Amino acid sequence: MTRRQLKEIIAAGESETVEFKRKFSSDAKIAKELIAFANSKGGYLLIGVDDDKAIVGVRSEKEEIGQLEAVCYYHIDPPLDPRIEVITIEHKDVIVLQVEESDKKPHRLVVDAHGRFLDKLHERPVFVREGSTALQASKEVIKVLEASNGMEGVTLSIGRHERRLFEYLEAKQRITAKEFASIANISERRAVRLLIRLVRIGIIRLYSHEKIDYYTLVG
Repeated sequence: MTRRQLKEIIAAGESETVEFKRKFSSDAKIAKELIAFANSKGGYLLIGVDDDKAIVGVRSEKEEIGQLEAVCYYHIDPPLDPRIEVITIEHKDVIVLQVEESDKKPHRLVVDAHGRFLDKLHERPVFVREGSTALQASKEVIKVLEASNGMEGVTLSIGRHERRLFEYLEAKQRITAKEFASIANISERRAVRLLIRLVRIGIIRLYSHEKIDYYTLVG
């Protein structure tokens, strides 16, 4: 990345693909941000930039890069290998981590806020990027992430369940898995599987930032 490109990213502010950190905070907090990028569309984590876009720089880029590499390897499962650069702006060093969207989703946090190792899989939280925030993923979102690793070759067949779903969405704009199960007269588990398949294909979109996950048509 060039100095000019970095300035443009900073000027645009935080977004779905950009996160600012004044300094390296805690291992868990940094890991959460990186996990969210890897499980979503990828993005840039900038260390040495304040929330107000002020460039404050880092004190020791070697020390912080070492911490970041340790977080990527020991605190995230599967581990991440982001591209890390140090770019000098206004005589201050900014660390730029570029995280690509992963093909090994979902990535999980393996330690808690106190640094304790989370041994059981269901205890390890998954995070995704919603707007400019890293949010913990719901069970349905995790299923979508798991399914997304094998998207090639997925085809769409429209049956009576799908037609009822589309008719409902045209009228109501949004639907939950429980509502879909009810109108289609199928189990909620089967409803979730059908919805996830349609999310993978790109026909519907899953929203998970409210108390109950819901789905809408794309577009």
